[in-house]
Amino acid sequence: MEKLILIDGNAIMHRAYHALPPFKTSKGELVNAVYGFASMLLNILNNEHPDYIAVSFDTKAKTFRHEEYKEYKATRVKAPDDFYAQIPRIKDLVKILEIPIYEMDGFEADDVLGTLARQADTHANLNTYIATGDRDAFQLVTDKIFVLSPVHGFQQCEVFTPQKVFEKYELKPNQIADMKGLQGDNSDNIKGVMGIGPKTARSLLQKYQTIENIYSHIDEIPKNTKEKLQRDKDNAFFSKKMATIITNLPVQLDLEKCKTHTYDKTKVENFLYELEFKSLLSKLGSVDRYYSGQRQKDDKTQPTLF
Repeated sequence: MEKLILIDGNAIMHRAYHALPPFKTSKGELVNAVYGFASMLLNILNNEHPDYIAVSFDTKAKTFRHEEYKEYKATRVKAPDDFYAQIPRIKDLVKILEIPIYEMDGFEADDVLGTLARQADTHANLNTYIATGDRDAFQLVTDKIFVLSPVHGFQQCEVFTPQKVFEKYELKPNQIADMKGLQGDNSDNIKGVMGIGPKTARSLLQKYQTIENIYSHIDEIPKNTKEKLQRDKDNAFFSKKMATIITNLPVQLDLEKCKTHTYDKTKVENFLYELEFKSLLSKLGSVDRYYSGQRQKDDKTQPTLF
């Protein structure tokens, strides 16, 4: 099987920024998020050896979730300006490595990745791995779509399969949004049903599978729980909607553009030297890797991405 890795750029650069203390170049440019992102990206590439690769970022535009629910993610502390100032540098690195970037106004990177992953799922000889620290992506997991969850900055990765997701939540991946519809999600400020916690949500979904089916059998449910569900019915369905990753956006996965291929070594090294990331030079890839989908046999002198 060939391997496609879809990278959640926003999740990784936020993790990088918060994982490292603020440090600057000798010229005074703050670069901790850039360094952390570059290190984690190179770890993913060198350890996972994908045949195809793509990255998605959020855009500055408000998403449909913010438009429909003003309090969406309102409890999160906004990152400081010095984080946002580093994003252009992070995107520069991705572009220098010639990794395609997929974005869409009005939607989160999760939605773009979900759409690309579902499209990739139709290719018989292709497995997809979503590299992210965001557990919302667990709802996308299938027998051919997996989540790479970071361990020590992606030096190691925990691979979430359907079985792994079930072991964690005692629910199937396609029930994760229903779970959040019932119990809510504090990190995204999704309310769910007041008084329904993880244990009750899990028990209901194990028996009835979906929120829709729970309400179709509402009269079978014990009185105390039934009253909570009836009181917050609108919240349950709306919360599920907010938690559900969109997988049918009008973006098109182009596997040809996503193929791993040789990079311009001078440009990459200049970028790392400019930001004084000399310690990352050793992470640049090896030579005997796939180029445009074929094992490169004739020219071993050109470095490849992975």
